[in-house]
Amino acid sequence: MSSSSAAPGRDGTDQVAAAKPPMREALVAAAFRLFLERGYEQTTVDDIVALAGVGRRSFFRYFPSKEDVVFPDHERCLADMTAFLAASAPDVEPVGRVCDAARLVLRMYAENPTFSVQRYRLTKQVPGLRAYELSVVWRYERALAEYLRARFAARREGTLQADVIAAAVVAAHNNALRSWLRSDGRSDASATVDHALGYVQSAFGTTAPPPPLLPSRASLAPLADEQPEDVVVVVSRRGAPLWRIVQELETTRASSPD
Repeated sequence: MSSSSAAPGRDGTDQVAAAKPPMREALVAAAFRLFLERGYEQTTVDDIVALAGVGRRSFFRYFPSKEDVVFPDHERCLADMTAFLAASAPDVEPVGRVCDAARLVLRMYAENPTFSVQRYRLTKQVPGLRAYELSVVWRYERALAEYLRARFAARREGTLQADVIAAAVVAAHNNALRSWLRSDGRSDASATVDHALGYVQSAFGTTAPPPPLLPSRASLAPLADEQPEDVVVVVSRRGAPLWRIVQELETTRASSPD
């Protein structure tokens, strides 16, 4: 039963509780209000809890550090992505699946465009937050790569392919996401990300032929109308200057028969 359908108490406390945002959301809102007013470095955890009207213990119950309050939704999104990949059917196309998993991150950002744009601007200004964000992105990439490694386990270079595709998915997604954030969340985020991920699927999906591991013998053989080139080997002393090696090479070529 939702809180809106509960019978209000005699003193109206139930209505007040229903109108009050959860403590976690209140802490995030207070933190970003102070970040925008004072700056990130000038805002302390004590400032945040004072504005939110809670104690320090309540803050650290939800967030291990001040950096974590800037990225309050990534842990949930990472868990959702991991569960989404784990629930994949064995016959599902793996590259398309990881692209769909990346779209879960986009959905998280698009749920609250105003907050996402504010965080983007704040992260650009604070090097420490940028480093924190990169560590979060790396965890997304690892989740995609681990799924692909399991799917490509039978391939000769499955680990390499998995890591390359995971990195490509993250790069394409982040390129489109930053484009959307720079538009202040006004452009079509889904269309932009779909376009970027389309490049990944066209390059690595099942419709694209895998690159050869080694050149074939036919590709290495000279054409019928080509003459094999001479190979000249020059032995020189260690540390000999380059001009001396070139001189010896030219002398050898000049004295060789046609």
